[in-house]
Amino acid sequence: MQHEGFKMGRIFGITIRVAWSWLVIFALVTFNLVFAFGNMHPDWSTLLRWTVAVVTALLFFASVLVHELAHSLVAKAQGIPIHNITLFIFGGVAHIQEEPKSPGAEFVMALLGPVTSIVLGSALLFFTLLVSGGLRLMQQPEAVLAQFGPLTTTTAWLGSINIILGIFNLIPGFPLDGGRMLRSILWAITGNLRRATWWASFAGRAIAWLMIMSGIAMAFGAQIPIFGQGLADGLWLAFIGWFLHNAAVSSYQRVLIEDVLEGVTVGQMMQAQPPTVPPDVTIADLVNDYLMRYDTNAFPVVEDDILQGIICLHDVRSVAETERQRLTVRDVMTPRAQIDVIEEDSEASQALQKLAHREVRQLPVVDSDRLIGLLRRQDMMRWLQLKSDVTMDNL
Repeated sequence: MQHEGFKMGRIFGITIRVAWSWLVIFALVTFNLVFAFGNMHPDWSTLLRWTVAVVTALLFFASVLVHELAHSLVAKAQGIPIHNITLFIFGGVAHIQEEPKSPGAEFVMALLGPVTSIVLGSALLFFTLLVSGGLRLMQQPEAVLAQFGPLTTTTAWLGSINIILGIFNLIPGFPLDGGRMLRSILWAITGNLRRATWWASFAGRAIAWLMIMSGIAMAFGAQIPIFGQGLADGLWLAFIGWFLHNAAVSSYQRVLIEDVLEGVTVGQMMQAQPPTVPPDVTIADLVNDYLMRYDTNAFPVVEDDILQGIICLHDVRSVAETERQRLTVRDVMTPRAQIDVIEEDSEASQALQKLAHREVRQLPVVDSDRLIGLLRRQDMMRWLQLKSDVTMDNL
């Protein structure tokens, strides 16, 4: 699952990205905190409420990042590549490129995220109790909370929300952490990852529908234990349920795709002797002689049988009409050093991972930099349609 956004940096060799949808939830969390802190501390100035709310919201998403890093570091320790973590509207997701190698490995990897959140939340609440006087807080909670300063107000909220986050992720619905733990147990019992994924995905969809129906009921005034009632909260719960349902379906589809591709090589799927273009052809000639003649949007650039790069339709669109007679393919193409390639005898599942990671639609197939074919997403999709009813929409 890909999320558009911007790169924030790298931690432990993992790229941290922020999706544009994250700005929506960040704004919602901040506004809710301003309102909550205003009720708790009516004597606080508007500037102080907003400052504490913004800092608390940022620290909350930092704790979500810590949760995902816990998963990622365990995965990396097991030799599973993790290219990036994305923060988005529903929190965060670590882009794990391969399935775990054993049920035990998945159980540990899944468990560590919620444990990290619960431990972090407990530590923050312990600090709050230590600073504020735990016994008095339990005896007179409202009076003590009203006397909290900015620091203890922040730690109290962050501690509570991290514990809630950890417990929520333990719900046994795939692809939540609890669902992954359930899958690992079913995998260990059945010895079949695909079957275990189906049952864990079924549990995830059932829980998702329960959340959707509960959210709709809340929107129409029903009182749901823990979640309460009301239009806004009900719609939000239904929205989370809808997202969980889609994630459960796409996660099962991904495992099914990898199962279908097992033992299949790139050479069985690739387009042999694809149309190529020399590097010195002008962009105008490329449009007239290649793009208008062939049913493809990407052409490997080849000189003396050696791959020089690749040029795609979006590269051509970036060139102004007035410049197309002057500029050549060499001026506009993506050079060989910047593109991923694959070999003919590589596993098709490896090609799938590269296509998903780089978000490209084709991979040149080479033998020591000599082009021998082109593997396109549409070629893989056609293969999958012939072999099963799965699609690549989740890539």
